[in-house]
Amino acid sequence: MTEKLVRKTGPRHRNARVVTDFLLPLVATGFGLIVIFPLLWSFMASFFPIGDFTTWPPRLVPSRIEWDNYARAIKESMLLRFMANSLATAAGGTAIRMTVAILAAFAAAFLSFKGRDFLFIVILSTMLIPSDALLIENYLTIQRFGLLDTWFGIVSIYLLAPTQIFMLRQVFKTIPHEFREAAAIDGCGDIRFLTRIVLPMARPVALALTLQSFTSIWNAYLWPLLVTNTARMRTVQVGITMLGFSESLDFGPTFAAISLVTAPVVIAFMALRKKIVEGVAASGLVG
Repeated sequence: MTEKLVRKTGPRHRNARVVTDFLLPLVATGFGLIVIFPLLWSFMASFFPIGDFTTWPPRLVPSRIEWDNYARAIKESMLLRFMANSLATAAGGTAIRMTVAILAAFAAAFLSFKGRDFLFIVILSTMLIPSDALLIENYLTIQRFGLLDTWFGIVSIYLLAPTQIFMLRQVFKTIPHEFREAAAIDGCGDIRFLTRIVLPMARPVALALTLQSFTSIWNAYLWPLLVTNTARMRTVQVGITMLGFSESLDFGPTFAAISLVTAPVVIAFMALRKKIVEGVAASGLVG
């Protein structure tokens, strides 16, 4: 009986092992290459001389390394100024956004006050409103406050993030309330309990949400385009569309600028990739 069972389940088990050990990694690698190919090709194209852009079939690697593309991208445009604006707005906006999200999530998870759940539902309901529907009203509000052409005007609409609040609240609710009671007995206040106990336990999710916030603000295009009127206040996503060079087929400096623009996000992701994977697995964060 046992031998018959082994004969029946053996091939099926081996087929499952083949799928798990070979096919799934192969498919995952294929999708990964498809996703990363544009990034790799744009980096290689940043070293192309002019002639490489007109060859057929298209080249994947440069015929020779054209380092001057990076020098021209910096010298012939305000790229460094654009990157400074984006770095200031992305870093500052992320810091304020995550601070508000952490405090709001802590209040929704641990504090008890009248209207707490209703307020939380109101915050979540803002996720149902398309951002484009509020574009004109947000612009008029920023204009009334005199915040056009300012860093705060650029980051103003990103300071409240219902997604971050919801994700952090769900993680905080997995922490037993007994921890807070024990901390209170030892004389630990709410702020100290948040910074010493809650945040270290939620660090993977918090780091993943922080990088997601930084990336979304860094990659913003439409709103910075509306609220900035001078070239010196443009962010990289707006400024990179203004890069122009005399030769119509001279795309090397443009690709060099694109590579410099994507570098901060790639570096941040590589530095935090392990924590991000832990955070995604713990929270189910997508997008």
